[in-house]
Amino acid sequence: MTMTSGGFIRLPGGSVVVALSLPRPSHSPLTGPYDGDHRVRVLVHAVNRQRALTRLRNHGLRSVYLRGNSKPPTPDEITAVLHHPDGLVWRGAPDDDTESWHPIRALLRAPAQTPAQVPAQAPVQAQAPAPAPVQAPAPVQAPQAAGA
Repeated sequence: MTMTSGGFIRLPGGSVVVALSLPRPSHSPLTGPYDGDHRVRVLVHAVNRQRALTRLRNHGLRSVYLRGNSKPPTPDEITAVLHHPDGLVWRGAPDDDTESWHPIRALLRAPAQTPAQVPAQAPVQAQAPAPAPVQAPAPVQAPQAAGA
């Protein structure tokens, strides 16, 4: 279970914005060997809190729970998530207003493999296409005379 600090706010239309501080995934492209306990701030816009957490679980963050409302989203965070087409964004430095919000795909994307990490494959040999079978033309029949 991932213990999170976060909170939510109910919008006038009935939907909610949930904000969570989560540990950065170890396979994140921005993770370095010295990141230790680095956290990211994730914002989710959904119909209710349960759906917001389900959206995160569907993206691979399986054990995410919201306990309490200790750090609800700020007005700037609400604006950011409402203006994003996915309604699901994250930022690596929660207190840094100069860093922009990123789509969740950028956080969960596995790092690109270097040529040394790509497994070697046997070369594929090109084969000439098989010739099409030759069909004999149909015999031509002479028309029969009418009245014979």
